[in-house]
Order: sequence, then structure tokens, then C-alpha cells
Amino acid sequence: MTAKKIVNQSIDYIFQHLNENLSVKEVANQFHYSEFYFSRIFKEEIGESVYAFIKRLKLDQSAIDMKVKSTRSIADIGLDYGYTSSNYSSAFKKHTSLSPAQFRKTLIADSIQNPFSPKRLDVFQTYSTYNSNIRIAEIEDIPVLYERIIGSYLEIKTKWSKMMDDYKEYLHTDTLMIERFYNDPSISTGKSCICDLCLSADQNCELENMTTIRGGKFAVYRFEGKIADIFCALQGVFSVWLPKSNYELDERYGLNIYRKTDLANEFVVMDLYIPVK
Repeated sequence: MTAKKIVNQSIDYIFQHLNENLSVKEVANQFHYSEFYFSRIFKEEIGESVYAFIKRLKLDQSAIDMKVKSTRSIADIGLDYGYTSSNYSSAFKKHTSLSPAQFRKTLIADSIQNPFSPKRLDVFQTYSTYNSNIRIAEIEDIPVLYERIIGSYLEIKTKWSKMMDDYKEYLHTDTLMIERFYNDPSISTGKSCICDLCLSADQNCELENMTTIRGGKFAVYRFEGKIADIFCALQGVFSVWLPKSNYELDERYGLNIYRKTDLANEFVVMDLYIPVK
């Protein structure tokens, strides 16, 4: 198994156990490596230590919870990720420059600063507008070829071009282009976002970078427009629609499934899949 695959599988394991008291040794043991060796290859692949990576993900995920679990107390959210009330406030402020209480106040807004265009302020639509364009759907598991990006979401267009070229022999007329995203770019720092670029594939494909996207129930929002406007659409669904709906965010990951692309004009039609329960 290559170092890249070991690290990718360890990241999957970390995401699945974020609300537990994970240690570096425990993660290394899952893959039958010494703590020293595992820590070394992880740092080489990711550019930060396992401990720092876990801590960052916990704080980022707790911020997402504050956004979508508006009735849950800050203290309880901190406890979910292993922090006492005082420790959580201190760690969160060091990570985001805002206390949890200050951060939660910023969520009560009808607009958001676009991290990809710092001078741009995106304005949300109303709940009823989002709701009229959302359907609830059950999807099956999807076997895919994937490449994991750890960096800026601004790199996605270039990475997609390379991936489509690298796997052109596996492309068919019904191949789906799917993004599986793990971070909220309004919360995570620009160069530390994680996203899997996926191409639907035959489940019998024997390439090393095969995986399965878990199916289940999703709220599906159809987006048609400029690539630059995807951020606002997704943030609106999370910030305006989800807290007021009768659904809760499920512990799976969001998907963007492309239906039409016109990269020359920066135009796409895609379905934004939000896992719900």
C-alpha cells in the first residue's frame, strides 16, 4: 500500500471518529504502523502533524455544528469534541480569532463574505425560495475513482482537467463527475480544505484509488449558474434552509454532482446533495 493511500485511509478514519478522544497512536494502530513511522509519512503527505490535523478538523466541524444546530448550546457542542467549556472557548478563539459566542452571532445574517472574492458580499435568498428548489431523494451507493485534494478549493478546476485527462479511458457517456466535500470554505482556511474529485466507475475496477460514496437520504438543490455563485448557493442552503427545515445534517458528506458544464463560460448545472436525516 502506498503512503498516499495509507494517509487517505487514515483521514477517512479520523473523520469517522472526530467526536472521540483520538490519539495519534490509536490512528497508527488502525493501520498496523508504528506511531513514529505513521507520523512521518502523514507529515510528508499533508504538511502538518497528525495531532494538529485532528485538532483543526474538530474545531472546524464544531463551527459547522454551530451553524446547522442552532438550538444546541455552545458548551454542548464543545463537549461533543472533547473540550470543557473554558478550553473550547480558548481553542476556538485561537483557531478562528473569534470566541464561539462571537462566531455564532456572525451566523445571524442575510449575507456572507465570499472567501474566493474578498471584496464580494453574497446575499442569501429567503427560506421559501430555497425550499421551492429542494427535493428530498434517496440515492444508492456509488462506486467511484477518486483523487483527493488538500488545499484551496480554487484549485478544483485545474485538478478536474488533469483528472479527466488521466482517466480518459475510463470515461463513458454516463460517467458522473462528483465532488465530495469535507469542509466549509467559509470556516476552514483557504489552503486546508479537503475535497475528493470522483468519477463514477465500474465496481469491478481494480485501480488502487477506488472507493464507494455512501448513499442514503439527501436534500438536493439544483444549481444553474456561474461557478462563482456556487459558494453562495451552498451557504444559503446550509445557513438559511437547513436550520429552519425539519431535517438534521447527517454524518455523511456533501456532494456536488455535475449535470452540465461549460467551463469556457464558467457556467454549470449541478445538483448540491446535503446529507440529511
